[in-house]
Amino acid sequence: MSAHIRMGLVGAGRIAQSYLDVFDVLDDVTLIAVADPVEDARNNVATRMGATAFADHESLIKNVEVDAVLVCTPPSTHTEVARDFIEAGVAVLCEKPLAIYPERARRLIALADSRNVLVTMASKFRYATDVAEAKRIVESGAIGETILFENIFASRVPMHGRWNADPAVSGGGVLIDNGTHSVDIARFILGPIVEVSAVEGKRVQGLAVEDTAEMFLRSADGAMGTIDLSWSIDKAVDSYIGIYGSEGTIQVGWRGSRYRRANDGEWVDFGTGYDKVAAMSAQVSNFCRAVAGEEELLITADDAIASVDVVAAAYRSLGRNHWVAVREPIVRSVAGASRDQNVA
Repeated sequence: MSAHIRMGLVGAGRIAQSYLDVFDVLDDVTLIAVADPVEDARNNVATRMGATAFADHESLIKNVEVDAVLVCTPPSTHTEVARDFIEAGVAVLCEKPLAIYPERARRLIALADSRNVLVTMASKFRYATDVAEAKRIVESGAIGETILFENIFASRVPMHGRWNADPAVSGGGVLIDNGTHSVDIARFILGPIVEVSAVEGKRVQGLAVEDTAEMFLRSADGAMGTIDLSWSIDKAVDSYIGIYGSEGTIQVGWRGSRYRRANDGEWVDFGTGYDKVAAMSAQVSNFCRAVAGEEELLITADDAIASVDVVAAAYRSLGRNHWVAVREPIVRSVAGASRDQNVA
C-alpha cells in the first residue's frame, strides 16, 4: 500500500485485544491513539502500541489527527461513536453489528454518504481464506446449484456479567452476537436473504437474553440456510460451514476444509483452517487500502445494513412460528443526512 494509515481505536476491551496482534503484523497502518473510559485498559493499549491514551472518543477527535478509526465499543454505542468520527471526516471500521436497529444503521450510512466518508462493518469470517475459497468453488459451479447452507457457532461460554448478555447494551443475546457473523457469511455465500425464521432454545444460564437459538434463512435465489447458535451447548464439530449443492458438498472447518463432487466420491482438501489473526489482518488491510483508494471494500456499507436487517427480522420472528420478510434493500441517497436525524 502506498499510503500509511494513522488509526485510532475506541474501546480497549476484549475484542480490541485481538486487534493489537493485527497492528503488530501490518506495516502500512499504525495505531496512534486509543480511547476508553477505563484508565487501566486504555493505558495498557497505549503502552503496548506507543499510542496516546484518552478517556473518551471526543477527546481523541479533538486532539489527534487520524485517517481512520476502529470502533470496538459495545453495540449500543456504535452509531453515536461512528457518527462523531464521520462528522470529523474520519473513515470508520466498526465492529459488528453496525447498529442494533436498522433505522439507525441507515441514518448512519446516509450521513457517511453525505460527507463522502468511508464506513463499514468488521466481520472477520469473510476474510478467512477457507471461506473465500469456498465461495470461489461455489461460483465455479463445481457443486452445482446451491440448495442448503449450514453454519454452527455453538460452544459453552459463561456470559454472566458480560455486556453481551445485557439487552440494553448488546441489543439481544446470541442471535445478534454470534448470529451477525453467521448472517454475513450466509449472505456472502448465498446472496441477499429475503426471509428468516428464528426459534429460541432453553435458557440454561439464567440470562435476560437468549443463549441458544436456531435461525432459518431463505435466499433470493431460493436456497435455504440453517444456523445453530449457542453460548450454552458445545457442538464439537470439525466443520462450522456446510454448503450443499445439486452436484456436491463443501465443508469449511476449523482445522481444514474440503469439497466433494457427487459423482467423484473423493474428498478434495483445500485450506488450512481458521486463523483468527490472519482473517482480522486481511480485514484491516482491506479497509485501509479502501481508505487509501487502492481497492474496493469486501464488506460494503450496504452489506452492513443488510446484516442488521436480517438479525432484526430474526428477532421479530421469535415466538411467532412463521417466516418474516427481511426489509428490502434500498438505494442509498447522500442527500439530507445530518446529525439532527437522531443517528444515535
